[in-house]
Amino acid sequence: MKYICFAVCVLAASALATGAQGADKSGPVRGEGSDKHVRVEATAYLDRDSIRQAVGMEMEEGFIVIEVKVTPAEGHKLNLMRDDFLIRSDKDGQRGTPYSPTQIAGSSVLVVKTGYSGGAVAQQSRGPSWGGLGGGMPGQLPGGGPSGIGNTASQESAVASVEDGPLKEKGNPLLPLLEKNILAEKEIEAPVSGQLYFLLEGKHKTKQVELLYKTPSGRVSVRFK
Repeated sequence: MKYICFAVCVLAASALATGAQGADKSGPVRGEGSDKHVRVEATAYLDRDSIRQAVGMEMEEGFIVIEVKVTPAEGHKLNLMRDDFLIRSDKDGQRGTPYSPTQIAGSSVLVVKTGYSGGAVAQQSRGPSWGGLGGGMPGQLPGGGPSGIGNTASQESAVASVEDGPLKEKGNPLLPLLEKNILAEKEIEAPVSGQLYFLLEGKHKTKQVELLYKTPSGRVSVRFK
């Protein structure tokens, strides 16, 4: 009997270890990529706790933070623009360029009311986008309407309006934190670091997330492990 119990314990421990190895990693995860023009090192903060630590306070659900270090090739200058970055997910094809601090925590908010018919899952894009890479549907600018995921969803209505946010008078304490940490847009010839803020709705494993950076010769892909 004791040998049977020992075997059961060993099998249970092995199953737990396998499950732990297969589980998606929480907390910050890192990745890097490069071409002849630039090297991009990135740290992704996908869960609420790590996002709060990276930014200094909680963000609205759905937003993620990517901290990047951009290093131009030796002897070369690079015009660094945030919209040259794109986040995408293998899970459902979501994609989009970074949001500005005022889009996330400004005194005005974009209110979009939409309705859909059909059985597929539908996605409302709430920010700028850079389409054409990696498959899937390109996103849309704020107020541009929803994009569907699947073949059976159809749009019934979409009405967008800009309204005063609840923090118009006293200001949103998140705004100065985002403005302080965001990646600066400028011409660089040395390494520069900063944060990028993306909307990625739903749960996504780190292995499903890809950061793309557009360069003169194509694109640099960063995968997180």
